[in-house]
Amino acid sequence: MTSAGDRPQPFLTMRGISRTFPGVKALDRVDLEIHRGEVLALAGENGAGKSTLMKVLTGVYAPDPGGVIVVEGREVTIADNNHARALGINIIYQELAVVENLTVGENIFLATEPRTRFGLIDRARMYREARDVLEMIDMDVDPATRVSELSVGQRQMIEIAKALSAQSKVIVMDEPTASLSHHETSVLLGLVKRLRERGIAVVYISHRLEEIFELADRVTVLRDGRTVSTMPIAQVTRETLVRQMVDRELRELYGEPQSHASEERVLEVRNLTLRQKKAADARIRDISFTLHRGEVLGIAGLVGSGRTEIMEMIFGMRPSTGSILMEGVPVAIRNPHDAIRAGIGFVTEDRKAQGLVLGMSVRENFSLTHLSRYSPFQFVQHARERSSCMEYVRMLGIKTPGVEQKVVNLSGGNQQKVVIAKWVARNPKVLIVDEPTRGIDVGAKAEVHALIARLAAQGIGVIVISSDLLEVLAVSDRILTVREGRISGELQRAEASQEKVMALATA
Repeated sequence: MTSAGDRPQPFLTMRGISRTFPGVKALDRVDLEIHRGEVLALAGENGAGKSTLMKVLTGVYAPDPGGVIVVEGREVTIADNNHARALGINIIYQELAVVENLTVGENIFLATEPRTRFGLIDRARMYREARDVLEMIDMDVDPATRVSELSVGQRQMIEIAKALSAQSKVIVMDEPTASLSHHETSVLLGLVKRLRERGIAVVYISHRLEEIFELADRVTVLRDGRTVSTMPIAQVTRETLVRQMVDRELRELYGEPQSHASEERVLEVRNLTLRQKKAADARIRDISFTLHRGEVLGIAGLVGSGRTEIMEMIFGMRPSTGSILMEGVPVAIRNPHDAIRAGIGFVTEDRKAQGLVLGMSVRENFSLTHLSRYSPFQFVQHARERSSCMEYVRMLGIKTPGVEQKVVNLSGGNQQKVVIAKWVARNPKVLIVDEPTRGIDVGAKAEVHALIARLAAQGIGVIVISSDLLEVLAVSDRILTVREGRISGELQRAEASQEKVMALATA
């Protein structure tokens, strides 16, 4: 890797890039430089313009007149995604674009399959070349394997292999570790470093600041559609980066933790065991713990450890044996309806697929969990529904033009708040929150953390599941670790550390 002083000409330059949508200026004269063999982190809150800028770079959007893109010293107008690929620019989106029922080799060479002289797909050559590409990223997978058989992390690697097969010079990665386990994240970060060594530039978009500081050579910060700064990572501190992203000090975002836990037990789980449908279910067994009123209980463990499955058992989404008590009284929870009636709410980890109806408005999503409250005579009283929704929008700080706005148009952080609002409006005794800040920016994370603390202060018992150890440590009064379907340890806030949590989750 060459030093900044040895790179007189960037591989790619974007100057004065603007992009206007009806009523919104998403980008306002943004500048960006990308050098060969560097990792350039692109940082900013949701809505800062990062994704829009990358869509301009890859030909999805045309910039407003006046912007200039220069590739290898030549000004270009990127017509579409195919043109971008021809220039050596590829993007890997957070929502992976692999085709599950095709093989690894077929995915890598999708739409660019090698052909025989008769025009047929040359499968022998395709799998041979796919194997060569996989070796470049140290991935030991048979190219004839169907992608549906791979883990999320392996599918992410297939996307990278696809970009390499296209002779990429720049690879854009948008939140590449958002759905990966700790091990898969380590593998991917190592691969990014190897791509840099091969002279490939990587534009790395992530809300995980620790990844930015581990990988990046430089970081460009966007805020409100404008370039705030571009600096070598060696000259940036975490506090500086956060301040530039959100225009607030780090201490303003993260207040001092304060426990609201009482001695009163609101939830008790005794010997909960997943009723077996397949052999792998047998490992989730003998789960026992308590949750106190006003307590934030963190659940930590590797992806696949059984964290989410345990919470789905409590919520009636999976059949189980054992007993559950609410405020000391046994309750029979056979399905989510029983759980809701018992006073349990569940903010699932996939807000778009399971938590929201994206085509519906904020108001309609808000009332899904308690619509009967506004329809005593089988007709929805929209005025009451709208008034209640507006109250929670104000209370939770949901940024939306109005309650009739479709949730698909909100940022990730505000979508998450809508999901939380629909459960809080039911006045639950227990709220389970799975991956509360996945895919949202540092400012929105702080707001969700503050919201969790407020719910606890109101006497709600909150269970937080997160793959982000720093998040678990930041919000929890007490932490349970899960390993291979069993609770493997318990730590109080005062004694917990990343090292101790990981030791209990992996030992």
